[in-house]
Amino acid sequence: MEPEFCFESRNNSCLKKNSPMPLRVTLYFILGILIILTVCGNFLVIFSIAYFKQLHTPTNYLILSLAMSDLLVGIVMFPNMIRLVESCWYFGDFFCKVNFSSNVTLGTASIINLSFISIDRYYAVCHPLLYRTRISTNVVLILIFLCWTISPMLGFGMIFSKFNILGIEEFYFNHFVCEGQCVLIQGKLSSTVSSIVAFFLPAIILLGVYLKIFLVAQRQFKSIKNEGCVSSVKKSNRSQTKATKTLALVMGAFLLCWTPMFICVITYPFIGKSIPPVLFETLGWLGFFNSGMNTIIYAFFYSWFRKAFQLIASCNIFKSDLSETTLFTE
Repeated sequence: MEPEFCFESRNNSCLKKNSPMPLRVTLYFILGILIILTVCGNFLVIFSIAYFKQLHTPTNYLILSLAMSDLLVGIVMFPNMIRLVESCWYFGDFFCKVNFSSNVTLGTASIINLSFISIDRYYAVCHPLLYRTRISTNVVLILIFLCWTISPMLGFGMIFSKFNILGIEEFYFNHFVCEGQCVLIQGKLSSTVSSIVAFFLPAIILLGVYLKIFLVAQRQFKSIKNEGCVSSVKKSNRSQTKATKTLALVMGAFLLCWTPMFICVITYPFIGKSIPPVLFETLGWLGFFNSGMNTIIYAFFYSWFRKAFQLIASCNIFKSDLSETTLFTE
């Protein structure tokens, strides 16, 4: 059987790996559902927070920013799905760079958003009297601006400046340059710096902050048991603790899905570049899966999300103004 190329009319075309049709259809079906759920689920989160005035809080603005990065991940999943199933990239070198720059940018934006959310939770649980002055709406908007400034600088700057192939230019051009190829290759310096700055350092800080929050919450839980506590204080502490546990679960899901990928990224240049491409693809899609998982977590643990979904799904918000609707009680 003669080999098939991505572009038959081009001399420098990559070989195409032909997968059985049933496998390709199955992959398109499964990944297509994942993309739809990710985009629609995160759109619901964004729309709910933007529409219902009760949800206009600093914490929810950070959740909205996280949902925005997850929604954009759902959009960039589409060309990645075609590249995976067809084993060829048909959209040109420039959009290949844009695609991988977007992947890095959105992954970085997610963990920066989670870092800012951990700061929000730290003040809400550990310093409740300072919370409203330290974590105001203006402060949160500045944090979101920083997130969406730093992330593209890292993602697009690294790839378009070719920092990712610094020191391995000859290896890259000899093994990965052909028409229809779109892969992200990183040298030792690039993989180390980008992984530490974009993932491992923020992850360590996140774990440290949530450990501190957990210890303080445990002490508060013991104090709540005292009969001398005021009922309203009990409810407030329980509410903050529940919100913190939910967001800690979001953080845990993110680390669970993305840690294997970043371990491969940071070790790949140091072990003779021997990690199979199929493993990279699998771990990359595990990371993508996290963007759809967050909305499932919101649905299970946030009553406001479930109620907002019911109102949106019933189309009642299009019949009358329900922006003042009470979605939850403290």
